[in-house]
Amino acid sequence: MDADGLTFACAMTVEERIARRLGQTAVVGLGASKGVPEGRLVSFGIAGALSGELPVGTVIDATRVVDESGAVLWEGKPLGASPARTGTILGASRIVDDPAERARLHARTGADAVDMESGALARSGRLVGCLRAISDTPSRRLGGVAEGATADGEVDYLGFLRGFAREPLVTLRAAVGARRALKGLEAIA
Repeated sequence: MDADGLTFACAMTVEERIARRLGQTAVVGLGASKGVPEGRLVSFGIAGALSGELPVGTVIDATRVVDESGAVLWEGKPLGASPARTGTILGASRIVDDPAERARLHARTGADAVDMESGALARSGRLVGCLRAISDTPSRRLGGVAEGATADGEVDYLGFLRGFAREPLVTLRAAVGARRALKGLEAIA
């Protein structure tokens, strides 16, 4: 993978620390709430699987980004990251954690995984690729981990603890899944 001239756009600082090994980075916040940087962009970070076919830790080198209706927002060649598999990313405007909703979105769009940044980056017209690691699946929900991030990409420890108090086992499993996904991204970097 040739990373020269690319900016790796990450939702969270924990993802950005890994992406620095590849080159220039930017923290764009959840859903690109901090704005979209200039230049040729790679959406880099974690994502949720829309079906049970992708195990936690799998890295997707996307060839397409779609919206919730299935409309193509971006299409291109994979970046050639190894080890990774090709696939389609659904750019959503919110966290999708309900198993039934994941199944519905998978059936409607054909997407393999969902994140909140790739759609916004694709709409900028500057997206050249996506590298997304699976952190959660329909059977391994996010639980309190979904509350563990601020909109600007920082860790919200109080939110995580509140979520943990409500769903301790689900949240603990999700935290382990997120760590495994980050390890998958480290293998790419």
